[in-house]
Amino acid sequence: MGIFKKLRLNVSSLIKKIFRKGTTRIGIYGPPNAGKTTLANRILRDWTDEEETFGDTSHIPHETRRAMRKNGVVINSNGGMVELDIVDTPGLATKIDFHDFMKHGLKEEEAKQRAKEATEGVIEAIKWLDDLDGVLLVMDSTEDPFTQVNVVVIGNMEARNLPLLVVANKTDLVSSAPQRIATAFPQHPMVAISALEGENLDELYEAIAERFG
Repeated sequence: MGIFKKLRLNVSSLIKKIFRKGTTRIGIYGPPNAGKTTLANRILRDWTDEEETFGDTSHIPHETRRAMRKNGVVINSNGGMVELDIVDTPGLATKIDFHDFMKHGLKEEEAKQRAKEATEGVIEAIKWLDDLDGVLLVMDSTEDPFTQVNVVVIGNMEARNLPLLVVANKTDLVSSAPQRIATAFPQHPMVAISALEGENLDELYEAIAERFG
């Protein structure tokens, strides 16, 4: 991409953000099965009266294959307040193979369709980065943080100068080690939580209000 094309894209993105009044648009990103949709649904339950959620969760990777958006979610925490448009994005991956879905019990035709939709979801998630004001990057704290996906995702967000808050999820599990994530990416603030059990969410909401308010 040439320097002038990059400049036009950056200026276009900046103009969109300047004229977007009143709310901060954040995306919830991360690899498959890190707990993105669980966290998104938890935020809705805690801060809205909506019964509708962002979607279902599953042990099968790439359950979320299309970006889902909720507008006007107001978070008040420790004297801080921020109004958010939240985008729950499909899981990011550097490789999607339909054989992996078959290992979870899907038939070949269904596995191929899911792989196709998951690939389209990754492309959509990357496109959304150009229209966001910040990112919640959810990582599974039971896994090695030095994955290709995490490194590539953080590199993309840093290149766009997007404010980033790392969420080390699944602290309810015995093998959780959020300090590994903090050590791996010390340049970004991190909060350790369990979205499933609701652990340490007050600290997360305070960090969201401070980081994106």
